[in-house]
Amino acid sequence: MEFDESARLDTSQVEDRRSSGGGGGGSNMGGMSFPGGGGGGGSMGLPKVGGGLGLLLVIGMVLFQACAGGGGGGLSNIAVPDGGSEIQAESSVDNEAISTSCQTGADANAKQECRIVADVNSIQNFWAKELPANRFEYRASRTVMFRDGVNTGCGAASSAMGPFYCPADEKIYLDLAFFDELRTKFEAIGGPFAEAYVIAHEYGHHVQDLLGTTTQVERSRDQTGPQSAAVRLELQADCYAGVWAANAERDGFIKNLTDEDIAAGIDAAARVGDDFIQKKFQGRINQEGWTHGSSAQRMKWFKTGLSQGNMNACDTFSGAI
Repeated sequence: MEFDESARLDTSQVEDRRSSGGGGGGSNMGGMSFPGGGGGGGSMGLPKVGGGLGLLLVIGMVLFQACAGGGGGGLSNIAVPDGGSEIQAESSVDNEAISTSCQTGADANAKQECRIVADVNSIQNFWAKELPANRFEYRASRTVMFRDGVNTGCGAASSAMGPFYCPADEKIYLDLAFFDELRTKFEAIGGPFAEAYVIAHEYGHHVQDLLGTTTQVERSRDQTGPQSAAVRLELQADCYAGVWAANAERDGFIKNLTDEDIAAGIDAAARVGDDFIQKKFQGRINQEGWTHGSSAQRMKWFKTGLSQGNMNACDTFSGAI
């Protein structure tokens, strides 16, 4: 995967909080409790490695949710909400470094942090067009890069939770060290597009939050099991990630998306399946404990979005999944 070297990056869609400590420990996110982590919103859904099992949030259901940018010469005009001032006071933002070093697609090709900015720009640029085309309003979300722990609108969170979306402040939280864990602990292929898939999944949760889907699932209290509402929510976020991927080369940011890139994204989806995680870290599979879906389900719905390229193909709430 490459970025157009002339594309202009919009770092205002990202908050760099890596220089400030904070957060850590367990939390209560949106009213759902999870071992070792938060609830509510959406995440990837991985167990904490070492020191017992917790919920390592990556693309799935423990917190639920993009920003914009234009390719070539100009940037899309997407307003980003201010977020909670109380939270920002506790965990300061310092964007000076990335605003200087992450200006173009060439920077994204050279540096991981700039690649994250470009991913966010691309994903949000897509949804800022896709939702209005389907008669819904899109409201942009910032991605927060942090290290070790962070204060959020959903409470204090640690890196052990993995990437997650907090509906209370409509932000996505990401410790870049997670991508190393995905390769080393979960033996994923990894790489730039696998990273983009993770981020696109979280933005899928943001879209669900805007549409009211997340609230409906929370009210259903159907939170575990292979056909549960919680699993359907996660699979829809995977499908939304696939829809973005199908359109990713059209917005002026990403070019030369290869079959190998797509394979890395599908592989990442498989590595965060509930059955894969349970088998690897617990030695057995318990379907009734599933919250994100099996590897086969996650790959299926990512590929559904990828093949159809339209969010209307992502109805995971009808029939069997």
